Amino acid sequence: MTDQVGVLGAGAWGTTLAIRLAEGERPVTLWAHSVEANEELASRRENVRYLPGHVLPPNVRVATDEGFFEEPFRLFIVAVPSAHVRSVLRRLAPALYPEAAILSAVKGIEEGSHRRMTEVIDDELPGRRLAVLSGPNLAREIAAGKPASSVVASSDADLATDLAALIGSERFRTYTNADVIGVELCGALKNVVALAAGMVDGLGFGDSAKAGIVTRGLAEMTRLGVAAGANPLTFSGLAGVGDLIATCMSPLSRNRRAGELLGSGMAWQDVAPRLLGIAEGVFTVRGALALADEYGVELPIAEQVSAVVHDRRPPMEAVAALMGREQKDELAGLPR
Repeated sequence: MTDQVGVLGAGAWGTTLAIRLAEGERPVTLWAHSVEANEELASRRENVRYLPGHVLPPNVRVATDEGFFEEPFRLFIVAVPSAHVRSVLRRLAPALYPEAAILSAVKGIEEGSHRRMTEVIDDELPGRRLAVLSGPNLAREIAAGKPASSVVASSDADLATDLAALIGSERFRTYTNADVIGVELCGALKNVVALAAGMVDGLGFGDSAKAGIVTRGLAEMTRLGVAAGANPLTFSGLAGVGDLIATCMSPLSRNRRAGELLGSGMAWQDVAPRLLGIAEGVFTVRGALALADEYGVELPIAEQVSAVVHDRRPPMEAVAALMGREQKDELAGLPR
């Protein structure tokens, strides 16, 4: 794996990954979606909007034009919002270096097609070597150099090993996993559960209720993952319960914060402008429900999250619907 890396997407996570990969003087190129955003990054050397206080190292180049996509990079990291992955790749595919491997750092399910991000990438860039990065990784903590861990998943074991070595450091421990389906579904579905956990906070229900939502949310994630062909053990790992804990509990989590504001009675159109970045769970939940319908799996928490976000159902009605469900075996539908 060559040292040259291109990062597509200059939100908090994309910028953090560029800074992280630039350690050790590795050349990294960071690309934002607009000319104006790239020019601001290039002139200020800081992502003032999404990651203030973290200066870009000298070896991070900002791509002020799209010519760099034709350069012989061996790795491009995709870190744009899930709703824009397909359109960004369509825009860039004609110039993107054909031998470059692609690492998805995106956590979502495409609405409409209900496809995972590596499936979307393969649609637009067929035949590429693909991998996924996921785990309990809050951008501001990683950028500040706080210890963290993550998972690189790929069906190509050599690629996963190479990328884990490339991304890992003494402060960022990386593991490998062959279960691409499980790692991707964990990353997408935990955002939906985090919206529900945030609603619990907004309603003032306390830690017992929140623990229940997180635990039953993990059961939903696992049921759907296993039905889709994932390894159930993945949901007990960093990409599963690890990321779920971080996203549901941290004040830095956009999805948790969005849920908190929704739980306080705000409508989604009023919540969105108050977030610094995208709450991926809002854009994932419909795709998740479509995927669950395809596999015949129930996702009651996701159903109520969707009703609150997209149908303006009062949060207390959503709570009553969940609490009034028929009693059943706690392990129903889970692998035994």
